[in-house]
Amino acid sequence: MPTCSDDVTSLLRHASLMRFLVARIASISAQQMLMLAISWHMYDLTSSAWDLGLVGLFQFVPGLATTLIAGHCADRLHRGRMVAGCLALQAVAATLLIVSTATHSVTRDTLLGLSLMLGAIRPFQMAGQQALLPMLVPPRLLARSMALSTVVQQISVIAGPALGGVLFAVSVGTVYLTSAVLCCISAVMYAFVRYDYTPPPREPVTADTILAGLRFIWSSPLLLGAISLDLFAVLFGGATALLPVYAKQILHVGPQGLGLLRSAPAMGALCVGLYLSRRAIVSGVGKKLLIAVAIYGVSIVAFGLSRWFPVSLLLLAVSGGADTISVIVRQTLIQLETPDRMRGRVAAVNTLFIGASNQLGEFESGVSATALGVVGSVVVGGFATVLISAAWSRLFKPLARRDALH
Repeated sequence: MPTCSDDVTSLLRHASLMRFLVARIASISAQQMLMLAISWHMYDLTSSAWDLGLVGLFQFVPGLATTLIAGHCADRLHRGRMVAGCLALQAVAATLLIVSTATHSVTRDTLLGLSLMLGAIRPFQMAGQQALLPMLVPPRLLARSMALSTVVQQISVIAGPALGGVLFAVSVGTVYLTSAVLCCISAVMYAFVRYDYTPPPREPVTADTILAGLRFIWSSPLLLGAISLDLFAVLFGGATALLPVYAKQILHVGPQGLGLLRSAPAMGALCVGLYLSRRAIVSGVGKKLLIAVAIYGVSIVAFGLSRWFPVSLLLLAVSGGADTISVIVRQTLIQLETPDRMRGRVAAVNTLFIGASNQLGEFESGVSATALGVVGSVVVGGFATVLISAAWSRLFKPLARRDALH
C-alpha cells in the first residue's frame, strides 16, 4: 500500500503537475502585485474607502456576465491554453498601467476601467485552472495535490505583495512592469502543460448546456453547502479591501507594511498547506471544515480590534491557516463529486461564488466601513462569519456529517 512519503514523491516527479505549479507561482505573484498596486494607487489618488470598495465591485460585476460562458469554454477547449490566453490579456492590462503611469495620466476612472477588464478575464482563468488540476494526477492523489497547489498559491501570495511592497520603493510603474513580465512567463508555461486531451463532441451552445453546472450544484446539498459556505463567510469576514486603511491610518506602517499585511494570511496558509500535503484530512471533514470557518471569523474579529502591528500579522496568519483548511476540503470535495465532463461548468459556478465572496466582499467592506467605520466593519463581519458557520451546520446536514473526502 502506498505510503504518505511515496505519494508526495510521486507528485513531485510528475512533470505536468510541476509545470502547472511553477506557472501558478508566477501568475499568482503577478496578480497579487497588480491588485496591491491598483488598490494602493486608488487610495493614494482618492483617500476613499468607498473607492477601494468600488475596485472590488468593478471586478465582480463583469464576472457575472462571463462566468457561465467561461465554464462552457473550459469543458470544450484545451484548459492550459485557455488559461495562457487569460494571462496574456492580464499582461496587456499591466502594460497599459505602465504607460499611463509613465505619462502621469492614471485617474480613478483608469483604475476602475482596468478593474472591469480584469474581472471579465478572471472567470475564464479560474475555471480553466480548477478543471485542469484533476486531469494531471490520479484521484487518490487529488487531495494531496490540492494541498500542494494551495502551498504554491500561498507562497505566491506571500511573495507577490511582499515583493510589490519592496518595488514600491522604486516606483509603482516598476510593480506593474514586474507583474506584466511574470504574466507572460506563466502564460508560456501554461500553454505547454500536457494532459490527455480529447476534443469533446461538438454540440450546440444553448442555455441548457451553459446552465448545466448550476443545476448540478443545486441538485447536490453537499456541493451547494460547500460552495455557498465560502461565499457568505468571506463575503462578510474578508478584510482585504480595508488593509490599505489599516496600513496608513491605524497601524501606520505605509506601503511596505501593507505588503506584509497582505502576505500574512498566506504565511499561515502556507504552514497549514505544507502539513496537509503530507497528512491529508481523512475523517470528520465536514465538522473540521465548519470549525475552520468559525476560527477564521474569530481571528478577523481580533484583527479588527488590534492596534499592534505584530499581533495584527499573527491574527491574519491564523485566519489564512483556517481558510486553507476550508479551501482544501471544499475544493477536493467539489472535484471528487463532479464528473470530468462537468468540471469546467461546475468550476465556473464555484468561481462565481469565489468572485462574489472576494470582489463583492471588498465592495461590502467599503460600504460597511462608510456606515460603521473601518474597525466596526471588520469586527461585525468577523462575527457574521462565526454565525454563518453555525447556521450551515444546521442547514446543510450532508456537508456537516461528511466523514471522508472520497
